[in-house]
Amino acid sequence: MNTIAYFALLRNSHSFSTIARIRETTQLLINVYNMEGRQYIHPLKVWNRYTPTMFLPHAVERSNIIPLMSSLDISRIFTTAQGGDLIAGSRILDYWDRMFSDAAELDRESRQVERLFHFIIGKEEKILALAKKHMTVQDIIDIKSRMIGSGSIGGKAVGMLTARAILREDESVFRRLEPHDSFFIGSDVFYSFIVQNNLWQLRMLQRSPEGYFLHADELKQKLLQGEFPDLLKEQFQQMLEHFGQAPIIVRSSSLLEDSYGNAFAGKYESVFCVNQGTPESRYRQFEDAVRKVYASTMNEDALEYRRKRGLDQSDEQMAILVQRVSGNYRDMYFFPDIAGVGNSYNTYVWNREMDPGAGMLRLVYGLGTRAVDRAEEDYPRIVALDHPLMHTYGDMGDMGRYSQHYMDVLNIGENIFQTKSIRDITYPNMESIMNLVAVRDRQRMESMQRGQAAGKTYWIMTFERLLSRTDFPSLMQKMMKRLEEAYEYPVDVEFTANLGAGQQMHINLVQCRPLQVKGREKKGIPVENINIRNVFYKGMGSFMGGSASLQIDQMILIDPGGYSRLTQNEKYEIARLIGRINRSDWCAGDKVILLAGPGRWGTSTPSLGVPVSYAEISNLGILVEIEFESEGLCPELSYGTHFFQDLVENSIFYAAVFPGRADIEYQPEWIERQENLFVRYFPEYAGYENVVKMLDLSENPMFLTADVTTQQICLFFSDNMQSR
Repeated sequence: MNTIAYFALLRNSHSFSTIARIRETTQLLINVYNMEGRQYIHPLKVWNRYTPTMFLPHAVERSNIIPLMSSLDISRIFTTAQGGDLIAGSRILDYWDRMFSDAAELDRESRQVERLFHFIIGKEEKILALAKKHMTVQDIIDIKSRMIGSGSIGGKAVGMLTARAILREDESVFRRLEPHDSFFIGSDVFYSFIVQNNLWQLRMLQRSPEGYFLHADELKQKLLQGEFPDLLKEQFQQMLEHFGQAPIIVRSSSLLEDSYGNAFAGKYESVFCVNQGTPESRYRQFEDAVRKVYASTMNEDALEYRRKRGLDQSDEQMAILVQRVSGNYRDMYFFPDIAGVGNSYNTYVWNREMDPGAGMLRLVYGLGTRAVDRAEEDYPRIVALDHPLMHTYGDMGDMGRYSQHYMDVLNIGENIFQTKSIRDITYPNMESIMNLVAVRDRQRMESMQRGQAAGKTYWIMTFERLLSRTDFPSLMQKMMKRLEEAYEYPVDVEFTANLGAGQQMHINLVQCRPLQVKGREKKGIPVENINIRNVFYKGMGSFMGGSASLQIDQMILIDPGGYSRLTQNEKYEIARLIGRINRSDWCAGDKVILLAGPGRWGTSTPSLGVPVSYAEISNLGILVEIEFESEGLCPELSYGTHFFQDLVENSIFYAAVFPGRADIEYQPEWIERQENLFVRYFPEYAGYENVVKMLDLSENPMFLTADVTTQQICLFFSDNMQSR
């Protein structure tokens, strides 16, 4: 029959089972929205057809139907137009559903409302009190409408939503926020998944003291292979229909994450779903992402973090936060205009004029992964918010070298996350944003005039005009100060920002948590007052972790020259060897141990530094990165990254040493006069004796003094210092 039949369904007026049967049999299923006099359509199912933009929301404009390409526009539509539960559950209301059914009519102070907050927000007292102070009952109902399963939504989701509720109280800030478009997979689903796949007994074995590390990898592999129950699959499908082909990120949000004292920064997985292809393939990508997040609870770094902080026996259920990725489509790529990390308190001030209380930003062009992770061969822009145009480098000739050269993007055409050279990304009208975040590299353009690249524009990412000609720095400072006041504690935020109407930046606040800050009150010993007998290092700035005054008991040094001559496999072996030293009796007890080495600690690229993990340096007290310029081994002051959070939370002081600078003293030759204990403790690795040096300083201790106010730092021996 050559006929077409169609009919309309009123949203939130039909049963879950009816909608499910219609979805299975119809060839075309479309949501229709009316908002502010405009009509929008959102295809949910299209039989036997596919284009890269087919499942995006579209604006109906006269005879044209135009796909919406900006997360800012899409989030505003869904925030305004939708009502009722976005996730349908069972036809029979259970206890969980009944608790919420009459919540809107309850008194704010009733015990029932108290239980709702407790169930959704969690048990952490300070965070729960903060959420109850700033969130409404309607906020809790709205969370439930976007929730899959039961239980808490976890620390990361709570932090994001609480921060938005706080900022809602300041209209001048809140109107500049991009609405969030998020869903929540409750913490109870994690345990249901374990039970569904007959893994509960293995889970109990892993939680025992003797099985904590022993059974972790086995459980991790089985979590990666687990299956989800049918009801959960149906609810996942409903959520994915909401997002269509828009990129999403599946983020960990465990019960213990982002609380006061426990950030878990970078310990669990976050997985981008570029979300292209058929509905079936997109669904498979999403399921795999959820499994990866669940399995990351068994990562060695996460296990070591919990063990070291006395949380290894705590109930650590994993909730999941699913967020629409903020950004815009640019030809075959998707990414935000800028992204970054913000701290309301800046313990890395590199100039005496700077006020630590003014806060700082770490900015990148593109996805924020290059801001929260240590960027290989790259330098995000560090911004002190009271002096936003002041640079960390001294010579303007270094502007190009110490800038961002690569960006992270989602490749829509290939359905993958990618790192691309900034010069390889071009798209229509790109100069509107590039003129804010970059300056033309005229020296390079002139040198290329006669080659094949003649006429091509090259950029240096400086963010100068963004910082000097817009209200972006003051907006971010105001936002973080408002959050700091509410938290009664410094805060750490992650954000993206996109250029909107009127050339204003709109902020998408994707994460907020208390910022662990060490050394705010302590004062280092003034260097000029020290009778220095023998200096290892003395300089200005280039340290993180606040003011400090420490006696150093032991030292581990990775010789820069020896390390640079190793093969790549040998460099990985050095990293694993440091982990063995870290776990050995030599590092046991209440000792301060300094670890120094070339380039970047924690890098994933051995040619740039030593590729250790958090678990391999967890017992150390001071971390020093040494520049070895001839081999391209250069430190990167990674303030604001997950790596930095690990250092701060474990009271690990960080310093970078640049031997070539005229304003420092650096005398490594004294090391050659010390006895190297490495072979005594690790005779099987005697071949690395000239690379790894282990020094016992108990008879002749070294001291560290650092002062944030004066920016002085010194590692030294001194006759007039008393050992503790």
